[in-house]
Amino acid sequence: MKNINLNTEYLKNFITDEEIKKFSEFVYNADKELTGRTGKGKEFLGWVTLPEEISVSELEDIRLSADKFRIISEVIVVVGIGGSYLGARAIIEALTPPFKNDYGKGEPEILYAGFNLSESYHEKLLAYLEDKEYSVIVISKSGTTTEPAIAFRLLKNHIEKKFGKIGASERIIAITDSEKGALKKLSTQENYKTFIIPDDIGGRFSVLTPVGLLPIACAGINITEIVKGAKDMMNFINNENDIFKNPAYLYSAIRNILYKKNKSIEILASYEPNITYISEWWKQLFGESEGKDGKGIFTASVNFTTDLHSLGQLIQDGNRNIFETVLKLNSNKNNLTIPNSDNDLDELNYLSDKNLSYVNDMAMLGTIQAHTSGNCPNIIIEIPQLNPYYIGQLIYFFERACGISGYLLEVNPFDQPGVEEYKQNMFKLLGKSK
Repeated sequence: MKNINLNTEYLKNFITDEEIKKFSEFVYNADKELTGRTGKGKEFLGWVTLPEEISVSELEDIRLSADKFRIISEVIVVVGIGGSYLGARAIIEALTPPFKNDYGKGEPEILYAGFNLSESYHEKLLAYLEDKEYSVIVISKSGTTTEPAIAFRLLKNHIEKKFGKIGASERIIAITDSEKGALKKLSTQENYKTFIIPDDIGGRFSVLTPVGLLPIACAGINITEIVKGAKDMMNFINNENDIFKNPAYLYSAIRNILYKKNKSIEILASYEPNITYISEWWKQLFGESEGKDGKGIFTASVNFTTDLHSLGQLIQDGNRNIFETVLKLNSNKNNLTIPNSDNDLDELNYLSDKNLSYVNDMAMLGTIQAHTSGNCPNIIIEIPQLNPYYIGQLIYFFERACGISGYLLEVNPFDQPGVEEYKQNMFKLLGKSK
């Protein structure tokens, strides 16, 4: 079976093989710190070996809980912010139909709350749920993070009025700390079903824990295949010492070599709208992990060809501090062809009978060629197929490369001290007592 692969064809004018070889020792040492759990933030490295540690019984427990919610729910609301919801949303958006009427019969709609403080959004969500059979998955280590805590308070009040206290308790699952915290205490009081967030795994690395797997299973996605893909990628990285064949080693090396050449902004580009949230998860993973001590590559994302008509000019001709990483799907459907037109007023008959996926691929190739000639290096991540197995590979590949890359920058990739300052200012403005 194929693995996710890095295509470096469009880096030849920016990085030599010799540069990568010279950098390889730093990469190996960084990965040894990860796998040996000796580097900064070593207490949060449980994710490194997680794919081989998830038991069949754990997956079955998650599946059974998901199946129960799928039976009783038209809508399942996932409450969380940042790493507590982005990974699940990324995979769900990638692997489920974009239009509601394409859902299988009885498939619940997955909605999200607690990832913003918008009154309008949450007011409309509650109104939408008024006549729906729904359930809630609330995800929070502490239970006191402002955005999800507010959202859950609103939803708890609503669901208890709708179904009663006992009925509500059967429609709420909490994913939280094993022993402490406000949500753990509330879950015990209200008799909620709970799953545990492991102490040694931080939020943005938690996709392969119940944090991600339960909502994903609720969407009807095969979580066993996701874990299998992650495990196979983990084993491949562990056993491949050639930096040119190991995607995590090669990607982390390329990023840091380009960073040393003043390419300080990385744009993740995709050509399929349904993987937009993969980019959102990736932005948090790398941005929150690396952006410390005055260092870090700024992570941004674009969805092409849409954004070629907005940011394309900047990428092509703007400040030359950008490089692109392109997510390329190697297996696209070829069912939709462009019809012929008798009058050809739109002058598109040269595309008659061509598949739309072919046109999209040529747009991608033309863009990569243009941006490369415009001094914007391009890395291509080739994904054999968009399915649970390869999504699992992609998730673990990015996580492992992120850990290596953070150590190459000599920062702690597993803390986030900078995000606390805005919270303290907000609490002060809101009048929260210490």
